[in-house]
Amino acid sequence: MVVDDSKVQRKILSASLKRWGYEVIEAASAVEALALVAQMPVDVVVSDWMMQGMNGLEFCSAFRALQRDSYGYFILLTSKSEKGEIARGLDAGADDFLTKPVNADELRARITAGERILRMEHELREKHRLVTSTLAELQGLYDSLDRDLGEARKLQQSLVRERYQSFTNAEVSLLLRPAGHIGGDLVGFFSIDRNHVGLFSLDVSGHGVTSALMTARLAGFLSGNSPERNIALIEGDDGLFSARQPHEVAAHLNRLLMAEIETENYFTLLYAEVDLTDGRVQLVQAGHPHPVVQRASGVVEYLGQGGMPIGLITDADYQTFELRLRPGDRLFIMSDGVTECPDLDGVELGEAGLTRILSKNTELRGGALLEALVWDLQAYAGERDFPDDVSGVLFEYAADRREVKD
Repeated sequence: MVVDDSKVQRKILSASLKRWGYEVIEAASAVEALALVAQMPVDVVVSDWMMQGMNGLEFCSAFRALQRDSYGYFILLTSKSEKGEIARGLDAGADDFLTKPVNADELRARITAGERILRMEHELREKHRLVTSTLAELQGLYDSLDRDLGEARKLQQSLVRERYQSFTNAEVSLLLRPAGHIGGDLVGFFSIDRNHVGLFSLDVSGHGVTSALMTARLAGFLSGNSPERNIALIEGDDGLFSARQPHEVAAHLNRLLMAEIETENYFTLLYAEVDLTDGRVQLVQAGHPHPVVQRASGVVEYLGQGGMPIGLITDADYQTFELRLRPGDRLFIMSDGVTECPDLDGVELGEAGLTRILSKNTELRGGALLEALVWDLQAYAGERDFPDDVSGVLFEYAADRREVKD
């Protein structure tokens, strides 16, 4: 667009621009030009500064105030050469200046420079459109994934159907809190016979969907609802089930993982078989944190030798060890998300920190103790989200049912 209140000047400039292949629109005043540019996209404006009514400087300011989808390059024609006047033009939004009388070669060079800027602006605008469109698609995918993960969390939590069970002279309470939507921890228990119960806590390496799928697969191997599929149990000819030794359970799981389940994941395990009649507990520790016994006196003990995680070495060797619970004692089996929980300085809670929490909450039992543990752990972490899954099995032993309730 060429804007000049001199018809002769407009025709001279328009003729040159048309020869160079540009489509040209003329306006005899700034007011007329403003009405035109409000209706049609104009890429480059060449406007005289000194005009009757609205001058070129005012027109430039009004042009910049218009709502446009693209940038417009504005060149002011002026006889002014003072630096102060040029600064006023730049403040008003002008991109370039040409001194009158206009030299044709200089005009063409300035417009060519403007075209380069407009092309770059167009490319940036197109890239922004693509980025915006891509982000919208990604947001849609994220929202869909978030919904799916929310449902997956419900399904994973359903793997632990019972969070509490009371036996003749004992109680079992479970804690399972994934760090994200879903996690790689799994805890549970199952009855072996009327006098024995199995407890387990496992932690699959990594986080997210792969680990969660792995826990779902492993849940089937230690299910109390399907004893015929539970690898901790052996079905006899009479249809009754007996228990494998804990180290045999770990070895069997290791063989299954190495031979049948093709994955790079491994997992740690603490499996315990408890005799309800005398409090004798047989355990196997496969890379899992040390099991904790809190005696009726309040004394806290950490047991076990560590052991090799399951799924790393084909012929890994596992050992069964024993402990004895007396009335009022309790056994706590937890994932490393508890003892490795960091504070704001990155210092992990550790076994000493867990001992302090257990000692502080000696009078609490069952779910109340586990809830207090989570609260204290959250406080230690500085009220931040836990960086790892937090899970545990709490087994509380008493001489008789009345003592458990009390």
